[in-house]
Amino acid sequence: MSHFIGELVGTVVLILFGCGVNANVNLKGTYAKGADWIVIAFGWGLAVVMGVYAVGSISGAHLNPAVTLGMAVDGSLPWREVIPYISGQMIGGVIGAALVWFQFMPHFKEEEDAGTKLGVFATGPAYPNYVSNFVSEIIGTAILLMALLFIGGNKFSEGLNPLVVGALIIAIGLSLGGTTGYAINPARDWGPRIAHTILPIPGKGHSNWKYAVVPMVGPMVGAIFGTTLYHVLFKSDQFGMFIISIVLIVLTLILGVVLNKAILKNEKVDLL
Repeated sequence: MSHFIGELVGTVVLILFGCGVNANVNLKGTYAKGADWIVIAFGWGLAVVMGVYAVGSISGAHLNPAVTLGMAVDGSLPWREVIPYISGQMIGGVIGAALVWFQFMPHFKEEEDAGTKLGVFATGPAYPNYVSNFVSEIIGTAILLMALLFIGGNKFSEGLNPLVVGALIIAIGLSLGGTTGYAINPARDWGPRIAHTILPIPGKGHSNWKYAVVPMVGPMVGAIFGTTLYHVLFKSDQFGMFIISIVLIVLTLILGVVLNKAILKNEKVDLL
Protein backbone atom coordinates (compact mmCIF):
# COMPACT_ATOMS: atom_id res chain seq x y z
CA MET A 1 0.00 0.00 0.00
CA SER A 2 1.35 3.44 -0.95
CA HIS A 3 1.65 6.36 1.45
CA PHE A 4 -1.10 8.11 -0.51
CA ILE A 5 -3.53 5.22 -0.04
CA GLY A 6 -2.46 4.80 3.58
CA GLU A 7 -3.26 8.42 4.40
CA LEU A 8 -6.53 8.20 2.48
CA VAL A 9 -7.68 5.09 4.36
CA GLY A 10 -6.51 6.39 7.73
CA THR A 11 -8.31 9.70 7.24
CA VAL A 12 -11.50 7.88 6.22
CA VAL A 13 -11.34 6.04 9.55
CA LEU A 14 -10.62 9.27 11.43
CA ILE A 15 -13.53 11.16 9.89
CA LEU A 16 -15.96 8.25 10.05
CA PHE A 17 -15.55 8.02 13.82
CA GLY A 18 -14.97 11.75 14.40
CA CYS A 19 -17.81 13.24 12.39
CA GLY A 20 -19.77 10.17 13.45
CA VAL A 21 -19.66 11.23 17.10
CA ASN A 22 -20.72 14.73 16.06
CA ALA A 23 -23.75 13.26 14.30
CA ASN A 24 -24.55 10.84 17.10
CA VAL A 25 -24.56 13.56 19.75
CA ASN A 26 -26.30 16.31 17.80
CA LEU A 27 -28.74 14.97 15.22
CA LYS A 28 -32.41 14.55 16.01
CA GLY A 29 -33.57 11.08 16.97
CA THR A 30 -30.30 9.31 17.78
CA TYR A 31 -30.00 7.48 21.10
CA ALA A 32 -26.96 9.63 21.93
CA LYS A 33 -28.77 12.93 21.31
CA GLY A 34 -27.85 15.45 24.01
CA ALA A 35 -24.62 13.86 25.15
CA ASP A 36 -22.10 16.57 25.93
CA TRP A 37 -18.72 17.97 24.87
CA ILE A 38 -16.83 15.31 26.82
CA VAL A 39 -18.35 12.62 24.61
CA ILE A 40 -17.34 14.52 21.49
CA ALA A 41 -13.77 15.08 22.75
CA PHE A 42 -13.34 11.41 23.63
CA GLY A 43 -14.93 10.36 20.35
CA TRP A 44 -12.44 12.39 18.34
CA GLY A 45 -9.55 11.14 20.46
CA LEU A 46 -10.54 7.54 19.85
CA ALA A 47 -11.06 8.33 16.16
CA VAL A 48 -7.41 9.36 15.98
CA VAL A 49 -6.38 6.18 17.81
CA MET A 50 -8.24 4.01 15.30
CA GLY A 51 -6.84 5.92 12.33
CA VAL A 52 -3.29 5.63 13.62
CA TYR A 53 -3.65 1.93 14.34
CA ALA A 54 -5.07 1.42 10.84
CA VAL A 55 -2.18 2.87 8.83
CA GLY A 56 0.57 3.86 11.25
CA SER A 57 2.85 1.10 9.98
CA ILE A 58 2.25 2.17 6.36
CA SER A 59 2.52 5.97 6.23
CA GLY A 60 3.10 7.01 9.82
CA ALA A 61 -0.58 8.03 9.99
CA HIS A 62 -0.32 11.80 9.80
CA LEU A 63 -4.01 12.06 8.81
CA ASN A 64 -3.58 15.84 8.89
CA PRO A 65 -1.95 18.24 6.39
CA ALA A 66 -0.66 20.35 9.28
CA VAL A 67 1.15 17.33 10.75
CA THR A 68 2.54 16.50 7.31
CA LEU A 69 3.84 20.06 6.89
CA GLY A 70 5.29 20.01 10.40
CA MET A 71 7.09 16.71 9.79
CA ALA A 72 8.53 18.09 6.56
CA VAL A 73 9.80 21.17 8.39
CA ASP A 74 11.16 18.87 11.10
CA GLY A 75 13.07 16.93 8.46
CA SER A 76 11.48 13.57 9.24
CA LEU A 77 9.43 13.57 6.01
CA PRO A 78 10.87 14.29 2.56
CA TRP A 79 9.27 17.35 0.96
CA ARG A 80 8.43 15.32 -2.16
CA GLU A 81 5.98 13.31 -0.03
CA VAL A 82 3.96 16.34 1.12
CA ILE A 83 1.59 16.57 -1.85
CA PRO A 84 0.77 12.81 -1.96
CA TYR A 85 0.15 12.79 1.79
CA ILE A 86 -2.10 15.85 1.76
CA SER A 87 -3.98 14.67 -1.34
CA GLY A 88 -4.79 11.37 0.34
CA GLN A 89 -5.90 13.13 3.52
CA MET A 90 -8.24 15.51 1.73
CA ILE A 91 -9.85 12.79 -0.37
CA GLY A 92 -10.17 10.57 2.70
CA GLY A 93 -11.90 13.42 4.54
CA VAL A 94 -14.56 13.68 1.84
CA ILE A 95 -15.14 9.91 1.72
CA GLY A 96 -15.30 9.56 5.51
CA ALA A 97 -17.85 12.37 5.76
CA ALA A 98 -19.97 10.82 2.99
CA LEU A 99 -20.06 7.56 4.96
CA VAL A 100 -21.31 9.46 8.00
CA TRP A 101 -24.11 10.92 5.89
CA PHE A 102 -25.09 7.42 4.71
CA GLN A 103 -25.05 6.12 8.29
CA PHE A 104 -27.25 8.93 9.64
CA MET A 105 -29.35 9.65 6.54
CA PRO A 106 -32.76 9.41 8.27
CA HIS A 107 -31.57 11.65 11.07
CA PHE A 108 -30.32 14.29 8.66
CA LYS A 109 -33.75 14.20 7.06
CA GLU A 110 -35.54 14.69 10.39
CA GLU A 111 -33.19 17.37 11.73
CA GLU A 112 -34.63 20.82 11.06
CA ASP A 113 -31.67 23.01 11.98
CA ALA A 114 -29.24 23.65 9.11
CA GLY A 115 -26.50 24.76 11.51
CA THR A 116 -26.66 21.46 13.37
CA LYS A 117 -26.28 19.60 10.08
CA LEU A 118 -23.25 21.66 9.10
CA GLY A 119 -21.77 21.16 12.58
CA VAL A 120 -21.65 17.41 11.98
CA PHE A 121 -19.18 18.04 9.18
CA ALA A 122 -17.30 21.30 9.67
CA THR A 123 -15.97 23.41 12.50
CA GLY A 124 -17.14 26.90 13.37
CA PRO A 125 -16.39 29.60 15.92
CA ALA A 126 -18.20 30.07 19.21
CA TYR A 127 -17.62 33.81 18.69
CA PRO A 128 -17.01 34.84 15.06
CA ASN A 129 -13.80 36.86 15.03
CA TYR A 130 -11.10 36.00 12.53
CA VAL A 131 -8.22 37.28 14.67
CA SER A 132 -9.29 35.33 17.74
CA ASN A 133 -10.24 32.28 15.68
CA PHE A 134 -6.86 32.23 13.93
CA VAL A 135 -5.15 32.47 17.32
CA SER A 136 -7.14 29.50 18.63
CA GLU A 137 -6.24 27.29 15.69
CA ILE A 138 -2.59 28.39 15.70
CA ILE A 139 -2.16 27.66 19.42
CA GLY A 140 -4.01 24.34 19.26
CA THR A 141 -2.01 23.09 16.29
CA ALA A 142 1.30 24.37 17.65
CA ILE A 143 0.68 22.39 20.84
CA LEU A 144 -0.27 19.37 18.75
CA LEU A 145 2.99 19.42 16.78
CA MET A 146 5.16 20.10 19.81
CA ALA A 147 3.48 17.28 21.73
CA LEU A 148 3.88 14.85 18.82
CA LEU A 149 7.59 15.65 18.79
CA PHE A 150 7.70 15.22 22.59
CA ILE A 151 6.06 11.83 22.24
CA GLY A 152 8.53 10.86 19.52
CA GLY A 153 11.41 11.78 21.82
CA ASN A 154 10.30 9.34 24.53
CA LYS A 155 10.43 5.58 24.75
CA PHE A 156 7.02 3.97 24.38
CA SER A 157 5.98 0.53 23.33
CA GLU A 158 5.10 0.75 19.64
CA GLY A 159 1.60 -0.47 20.40
CA LEU A 160 0.97 2.30 22.92
CA ASN A 161 1.89 5.26 20.71
CA PRO A 162 -1.60 5.59 19.14
CA LEU A 163 -3.20 5.65 22.59
CA VAL A 164 -0.88 8.45 23.72
CA VAL A 165 -1.67 10.46 20.58
CA GLY A 166 -5.39 9.90 21.14
CA ALA A 167 -5.02 11.16 24.71
CA LEU A 168 -3.31 14.25 23.31
CA ILE A 169 -6.29 14.96 21.03
CA ILE A 170 -8.69 14.50 23.94
CA ALA A 171 -6.61 16.92 26.03
CA ILE A 172 -6.65 19.56 23.30
CA GLY A 173 -10.39 19.14 22.83
CA LEU A 174 -11.23 19.34 26.53
CA SER A 175 -8.87 22.23 27.30
CA LEU A 176 -8.75 24.36 24.15
CA GLY A 177 -11.42 23.11 21.77
CA GLY A 178 -14.46 25.12 22.79
CA THR A 179 -13.52 28.27 20.90
CA THR A 180 -13.48 27.01 17.31
CA GLY A 181 -14.28 23.31 17.55
CA TYR A 182 -10.52 22.62 17.32
CA ALA A 183 -10.09 21.71 13.68
CA ILE A 184 -6.27 21.64 14.10
CA ASN A 185 -6.42 19.72 10.83
CA PRO A 186 -7.38 21.18 7.43
CA ALA A 187 -8.46 17.77 6.10
CA ARG A 188 -10.72 17.24 9.11
CA ASP A 189 -12.56 20.47 8.23
CA TRP A 190 -12.24 20.91 4.46
CA GLY A 191 -12.89 17.28 3.52
CA PRO A 192 -16.22 17.10 5.38
CA ARG A 193 -17.08 20.69 4.37
CA ILE A 194 -16.66 19.70 0.72
CA ALA A 195 -18.87 16.67 1.37
CA HIS A 196 -21.51 18.91 2.96
CA THR A 197 -21.37 21.14 -0.12
CA ILE A 198 -21.83 18.39 -2.68
CA LEU A 199 -24.06 15.86 -0.91
CA PRO A 200 -27.87 16.12 -1.36
CA ILE A 201 -28.55 16.69 2.34
CA PRO A 202 -32.12 17.99 2.73
CA GLY A 203 -32.36 21.47 4.25
CA LYS A 204 -28.63 21.74 4.73
CA GLY A 205 -28.24 25.46 4.07
CA HIS A 206 -24.87 26.98 3.17
CA SER A 207 -21.47 25.43 3.97
CA ASN A 208 -20.01 28.61 5.53
CA TRP A 209 -17.00 28.79 3.22
CA LYS A 210 -16.36 32.34 4.41
CA TYR A 211 -15.00 30.81 7.64
CA ALA A 212 -13.08 27.97 5.99
CA VAL A 213 -9.88 30.03 5.68
CA VAL A 214 -9.44 29.70 9.47
CA PRO A 215 -9.20 25.88 9.72
CA MET A 216 -6.93 25.86 6.66
CA VAL A 217 -4.45 28.67 7.32
CA GLY A 218 -4.46 28.60 11.13
CA PRO A 219 -3.36 24.97 11.51
CA MET A 220 -0.72 25.19 8.77
CA VAL A 221 0.87 28.28 10.34
CA GLY A 222 0.55 26.75 13.81
CA ALA A 223 2.29 23.58 12.63
CA ILE A 224 5.30 25.51 11.35
CA PHE A 225 5.46 27.55 14.55
CA GLY A 226 5.11 24.55 16.88
CA THR A 227 7.70 22.50 15.01
CA THR A 228 10.29 25.25 14.83
CA LEU A 229 9.69 26.29 18.46
CA TYR A 230 10.40 22.69 19.49
CA HIS A 231 13.65 22.78 17.51
CA VAL A 232 14.71 26.12 18.99
CA LEU A 233 14.00 25.02 22.57
CA PHE A 234 15.19 21.43 22.48
CA LYS A 235 17.67 21.17 19.61
CA SER A 236 18.99 24.74 19.31
CA ASP A 237 18.49 24.84 15.55
CA GLN A 238 16.04 26.11 12.89
CA PHE A 239 16.27 29.69 14.20
CA GLY A 240 15.69 31.05 10.68
CA MET A 241 12.54 28.98 10.17
CA PHE A 242 11.32 30.03 13.61
CA ILE A 243 11.58 33.70 12.61
CA ILE A 244 9.72 32.90 9.41
CA SER A 245 6.98 31.24 11.47
CA ILE A 246 6.61 34.39 13.57
CA VAL A 247 6.28 36.45 10.39
CA LEU A 248 3.61 34.04 9.13
CA ILE A 249 1.67 34.40 12.38
CA VAL A 250 1.79 38.20 12.10
CA LEU A 251 0.60 38.05 8.49
CA THR A 252 -2.19 35.66 9.46
CA LEU A 253 -3.40 38.00 12.19
CA ILE A 254 -3.30 40.92 9.76
CA LEU A 255 -5.43 38.80 7.42
CA GLY A 256 -7.79 38.27 10.36
CA VAL A 257 -8.15 42.02 10.86
CA VAL A 258 -8.87 42.50 7.16
CA LEU A 259 -11.46 39.70 7.16
CA ASN A 260 -13.12 41.09 10.27
CA LYS A 261 -13.55 44.43 8.56
CA ALA A 262 -14.64 42.94 5.25
CA ILE A 263 -16.91 40.11 6.42
CA LEU A 264 -17.92 40.91 9.98
CA LYS A 265 -18.31 44.66 9.56
CA ASN A 266 -22.05 44.45 10.23
CA GLU A 267 -21.62 42.12 13.19
CA LYS A 268 -20.35 42.72 16.70
CA VAL A 269 -16.61 41.96 16.93
CA ASP A 270 -15.25 41.94 20.46
CA LEU A 271 -11.60 41.20 19.76
CA LEU A 272 -10.39 43.22 16.77
